[in-house]
Amino acid sequence: MYDILIKNAQLRRKKGLWNIAIAKGVIAKITQKPIRAKAGKVLDAGGNLVTEPFVNTHLHLCKVYTLEMMDSKALCAYHGADMGGAMTAIELAARVKANYNEKWILPNVRRALKLAALHGNLHIRAFADVDSKAKLIGLKALLKARDEFKGIVDVQVCAFPQDGVVREPGTLDLMKEAMDLGADVVGGIPWIEFTEKDEQIHIDEMMKLAIAYDKDISMLVDDAGDPTLKTLEMLAVRTLEEGRLGRSLAHHARAMCLYPIPYFKKVAALLQQARMGVVSDPHTGPLHARVKELLAEGNLVCLGQDDISDAYYPYGRNNMLEVAFLASHLLWMTTYPEMETLYDLVTVNPAKCINLKKFELKEKGNASLVILDAKTVCDAFRNHAPPKYVISNGNLLKVSDLRG
Repeated sequence: MYDILIKNAQLRRKKGLWNIAIAKGVIAKITQKPIRAKAGKVLDAGGNLVTEPFVNTHLHLCKVYTLEMMDSKALCAYHGADMGGAMTAIELAARVKANYNEKWILPNVRRALKLAALHGNLHIRAFADVDSKAKLIGLKALLKARDEFKGIVDVQVCAFPQDGVVREPGTLDLMKEAMDLGADVVGGIPWIEFTEKDEQIHIDEMMKLAIAYDKDISMLVDDAGDPTLKTLEMLAVRTLEEGRLGRSLAHHARAMCLYPIPYFKKVAALLQQARMGVVSDPHTGPLHARVKELLAEGNLVCLGQDDISDAYYPYGRNNMLEVAFLASHLLWMTTYPEMETLYDLVTVNPAKCINLKKFELKEKGNASLVILDAKTVCDAFRNHAPPKYVISNGNLLKVSDLRG
């Protein structure tokens, strides 16, 4: 007796139609032969693609739907052609935190997480600002939402010192308190500091915190139009020095597109040694990491949503098919093989970046998957429609509950 039986599924990079049996939250069987056993629910995929769920490794979840609270000054500064105003944009965007209140943050977060589930985006690394203005208000809201959505959407809460550690006195103590409250990941944004010395202190202090609490690190690095920024390299070097291979993740690295080629290749080699992935969000800023070149060098890369209707980006639906659709244009990845790579960049690659276990659609893997309303990856990107069915931890999600 199985809980769910999926018939006539098309699997990526495999020929023919397949049947998938799920029991007790685990993929029990994948076969082209008929499965005769009974099942609580039988779903006919109708030849559509069945894949792993989507993963969003980068979302500023405490800020979703705050665009209406802001003017357009931060957006204009961040989206300037050379991104020279990125630091100014962060300073301008910080004004929203003067009004932080769980009463409006938590409903916004719930709305975004329902959208994630609707679109089969079942794993999110969610950033919560921690500083003298936001204090721990957003973080506490995200921790509540994480517990509410357990078993539906897996939320990793990242305590994020958005406005710096050295330049924001008291932030380090707040970060420690955030970890004591149960944050899952130590965040960082070292490039926001005023000097290279302070950037190193920022990285060192967050690394100490990650070691003390045995947590992974996610840092926004080199996120401006300045080819002299080196916080990506600094984080990779510090990760290697501590022997924490695979436990640091770099986000944005937009200055990478301005790096001289010899320096880019050196950093790419360091990233491989540190087993450190890079999250790129090319749709939210004029500059972006060299995704195709990183892939050619053998580096681990994925895509993120980054923002949903906030001071940095006006759109977003927590739909990783939409993110990949936009990236296909921005990165000029439009051939069929490149589309397959893009699909990896919103599924299996981000799962590796945030160390998800038993993620791939295999027997004995976790029974979280999507049955798309498309027979090809190209069609999936073309329409970026919600999946026909979303299964999370062996349970079929009710679409009616997610549209509310």
